[in-house]
Amino acid sequence: QVQLVESGGGSVHAGGSLRLSCAASGRTFSTYAMGWFRQAPGKEREFVAAISWSGGQTYYADSVESRFSISRGNADNTVDLQMNSLKPEDTAVYYCARGTTNYYYYSSPAKYNYWGQGTQVTVSS
Repeated sequence: QVQLVESGGGSVHAGGSLRLSCAASGRTFSTYAMGWFRQAPGKEREFVAAISWSGGQTYYADSVESRFSISRGNADNTVDLQMNSLKPEDTAVYYCARGTTNYYYYSSPAKYNYWGQGTQVTVSS
């Protein structure tokens, strides 16, 4: 059973930074791509970024590419999302997800089969 737990969310003013972390655990012995998604109230789930488990390949939504960075975390079995120059429109619940394969170039939620519970990010103006 794969489990994903996000942490690091919070409230910041526009222009601030947050670093999210996703910790993965469970009975899995293979490597998979990991992704970050976000969902604001009343809106559809939106792709943010993805990374191959090796960390060698990354993929970003156009809206965040110049500001966000996905990477393998400092601790084992973690994936981080560094968010800089945050804007009010970044406000959402952020979800960590594991892909069905190690292919990283997927932005559809259908290509991810395990999800964390989400962590709230609020950016005020």
